[in-house]
Amino acid sequence: MTPQTENHIPRATYRLQFHPGFTFDHAAQIADYLAALGVSHVYASPYLQAAPGSTHGYDVTDPSRVNAELGGQSGHDRFCSALANAGLGQVIDIVPNHMAVSHPAANKWWWDVLKNGPASAYAGYFDIDWNPPENRMAGKILLPILEDQYGRVLEAGKIRVAVCPEQGLVCRYHDHVLPLRHGFAENIADHADPACRAAVLADHFNTNINALDNLLENQHYRLASWRAASQDINYRRFFAINSLAGVRVEDPAVFEATHARILDWAAQGRVCGLRIDHPDGLKDPEQYLSRLQSAAPDAWIVVEKILHPGEDLPGSWPAAGTTGYDFLNLVTGLFVDPANKTAFTGIYEKFTSRKTSYPDLAHACKHRVMEDLLGAEISRLTHRLVTICENHRCFRDHTRKELFRAICRMLACMPVYRTYVRENIPADSADTQVIARTAAEAKSRQPETDPRLFDFLADLCCGRIVGEAETQWMLLFQQVSGPVTAKGIEDTAFYRYHRLICLNEVGGDPEAFGLSAGAFHEAMISRQKKCPAAMLATSTHDTKRSEDVRARLALLSEIPDQWGAAVRRWAAHNAMHKTGHLPDANIEYLFYQSLVGAWPMDADRACAFIQKAAREAREFTCWEQPDEAYEDALLAFVRNLLADSFFMSDFEAFVDPLIFPGRINSLSQTLVKLTAPGVPDLYQGTELWDLSLVDPDNRRPVDFARRRHLLKSIKDMTLAQILADMDSGLPKLFLTSRVLGFRTQHPHLFSPNAQYQPVHVTGPHQDHSLAYLRGKQAAVIVPRLIMNFPGHWADTRVRLPGGQWKNILTNQTAVGPEFRLQDILSQFPVALMARSN
Repeated sequence: MTPQTENHIPRATYRLQFHPGFTFDHAAQIADYLAALGVSHVYASPYLQAAPGSTHGYDVTDPSRVNAELGGQSGHDRFCSALANAGLGQVIDIVPNHMAVSHPAANKWWWDVLKNGPASAYAGYFDIDWNPPENRMAGKILLPILEDQYGRVLEAGKIRVAVCPEQGLVCRYHDHVLPLRHGFAENIADHADPACRAAVLADHFNTNINALDNLLENQHYRLASWRAASQDINYRRFFAINSLAGVRVEDPAVFEATHARILDWAAQGRVCGLRIDHPDGLKDPEQYLSRLQSAAPDAWIVVEKILHPGEDLPGSWPAAGTTGYDFLNLVTGLFVDPANKTAFTGIYEKFTSRKTSYPDLAHACKHRVMEDLLGAEISRLTHRLVTICENHRCFRDHTRKELFRAICRMLACMPVYRTYVRENIPADSADTQVIARTAAEAKSRQPETDPRLFDFLADLCCGRIVGEAETQWMLLFQQVSGPVTAKGIEDTAFYRYHRLICLNEVGGDPEAFGLSAGAFHEAMISRQKKCPAAMLATSTHDTKRSEDVRARLALLSEIPDQWGAAVRRWAAHNAMHKTGHLPDANIEYLFYQSLVGAWPMDADRACAFIQKAAREAREFTCWEQPDEAYEDALLAFVRNLLADSFFMSDFEAFVDPLIFPGRINSLSQTLVKLTAPGVPDLYQGTELWDLSLVDPDNRRPVDFARRRHLLKSIKDMTLAQILADMDSGLPKLFLTSRVLGFRTQHPHLFSPNAQYQPVHVTGPHQDHSLAYLRGKQAAVIVPRLIMNFPGHWADTRVRLPGGQWKNILTNQTAVGPEFRLQDILSQFPVALMARSN
């Protein structure tokens, strides 16, 4: 990291989610509040022109314009001025991997490609297979937008030719408007008046179904049922979302066209940092990041790279680090008691009558999404592998089916999201080891396949087999493995495996039940050496559960006996609310945990969450084909359960004792986030208690007026008054603002060069604490695993460097080197101590 870049590293960021209900002007109005809170930069969700009504901004349609629904250019100018006036910088989320194509008229590039096909000036902007295995698709793009088979929809009169003022003659299907290629119907109408001619043409096709069919068959796109997408779609997508088409940002012209506006802001100083969405979708992430760094040399760059436990970000990437999911899972593990793993496994297996191991479940879920959602991508890999094998005599006799199964097995056995082997560059040791491990597991799980085929695939994946086709297959395999893992793990397995759901988080491993203080220290030392300016996150717009929900749920790991008795008691009572045997015990177990974590929660929120969870799990219902009977039974169960006064009384009696210790966990993880190596990020609203579940629950409106009022009020309050108002979230707000203020005053203690040093705690309750030094002059001390803590630290002590120390949260001072935790934590649950110079 260059010194120039270090000067642009944020002190702390605050994530804002822009949408039509929260615009640039709304954000401008809270700039002074965010500055007073103590952050240095606003971290903005994508705000280039997106699809109409976009609620998140990741569906960009025009990267050259600011989103008009957020206020357009003038609104953006006011927003940037407000940030500058408040002394705030800006980090912006950018989306290089894909663009929205759900409204073709809103995406001029996609519109032109649909109209002109391979001859379009923008045909190379999108990752389209113009020569797929089936000749019927040659030179065409599959558009799987129809509700039924093409012929049935056509004969029902639902596909029409219409006249639009801006586009002229178009094809219309419900809200879908598509272009018609030039010149195909010119000889049908001969009117000098273009409007009259268009009207005549439209009438001709709308009254002659064969003529309309012929017209559509001669377009550069092929209309098809939505069911065709999973097997036949011929453009790269973001995961399995048909409306988000992959962009070939590896092409310098495409990079320039998609990044010109962003780079202009960086050059002007309006944007200081860039968050890169989904780099795993890119053909060559390292090439992309190098090009981006060259174009914006002063920018702080972080990547939304999901690292599996034990995986490092490639050291050759010119980025400060990840967006923090790896840290999130480490800090969650601190509050999970590993001693009770076996007990929790037994409770879960007995309740659900399921004994499948998580690794086997994850493997099966990857296969499921390849079959249900990503068949087209696997077929593309298979077709290309067939061609490659024809030129390698030892493998040419393998059938298409054998190759398909071998590819699926390799993808399912990948222990990480993807590898990063580059064209004409040998695979590094990390990727070589991943691929060797993958091939070995594939052989073990599929012994009926010739093991030499898996060796051949491993050689292809490592780039050891020379050839253009072989290289392109390797690159495509890497782009496909990410979606397989994301959809199979995050969006399927995490909604099926519910032993302890606070561990089911993006980048997490539900098998890793708890983390020792020593292991956390080792991870932070490594982080300080490798990526000291990476982002630190505890809640994001994509987390399955907010930081405070996870903090409360982690408590369950400490009380397995009470938890097991409670869920058995609840299940016995609530059996009367089931419809026959529905819902199943597995999702019932998920619901009880979710209710504990997010309580209080009304029926509407609960039903929205559990319906999404059931569909993501893909066991009894799914998004594509919802099972109404199952979902009706599930939602009725939830509503009846929440209206059952006997159950609710028992439930609240169980949850009430968890609320306070859950908040202590939250304060501990907040202080760790604000002081660990890296750049802490606050997700909007989480400076107070936030008990949100997965989106859209975590994207509800934030009451900034209330937060502004509370922030002002704590200045005149004593610690006792702040703690007495625990329910409002004042302790968390106080902690956040006080620590961010300290970071502002003493930035050198938390800079990339500031040492992270574990501090040894001694005494009878040492395992219930975590302590460390930053920059040798700031000490962090937090409690953990507190459900079985007796309430008094007795003679538990921490040894710090000699001298006078001040607790910046309580203003207490004391002289070291030894301090009793009972003294340090007597006035506030956590401590940040500063050593006097």
